[in-house]
Amino acid sequence: MIATRGAYKSKTLATWIALAGGSLGLHRFYLHGFGDRWGWLYPLPTLIGLYGVQRMRALGADDHVAWVCIPLLGLTMSVSMISAIVHGLTPDENWNAHFNPDGPAHRTGWATIFGVVAALVLGAGVLMATLAFSGQRYFEYQAEAELRSSRK
Repeated sequence: MIATRGAYKSKTLATWIALAGGSLGLHRFYLHGFGDRWGWLYPLPTLIGLYGVQRMRALGADDHVAWVCIPLLGLTMSVSMISAIVHGLTPDENWNAHFNPDGPAHRTGWATIFGVVAALVLGAGVLMATLAFSGQRYFEYQAEAELRSSRK
C-alpha cells in the first residue's frame, strides 16, 4: 500500500511512534491512515493485555484469566518493536520510493538509529519477559495439577 501522494512520511518519526505507541497501532495509522485494517488489529489485544495486568494486580498471581491476557500485551509490544526496527533499518531509497515518491527525500540520522537501538532493547526485554511469564505460569499450573492428582 502506497502512502497518500504529497504526504511526507518521516522514517525517524515512524520508528519512534512504533516504539512509543506501536502496541496501539499508531505507527500504522501514521503511515497508512485510519483506514488501515492492520492498524486496527493492535488496540484490542493490547487492551486485553492491560486488563490482565490490572486483574493480576487486583487478584494476585493465581488469576487464570490474567495468565491468558497478559501475554497478548507482550505479543503486541514485541510486534510493534519489530515494526520499529524494520522501519528504522529500511534503506532510505526504499523508504522514499514507498512513502515519499513525489516529495522531499528522507535521510536517516542518529535519531533513527537510537530509536532502532531502543526498540531492540525494549523488544528483546518484553519478549523474554513474556516467554518467562508464560512458561512459569504453565509449569506452575502443571505442578499444581500433578500435586492434586497425587493427593487423590
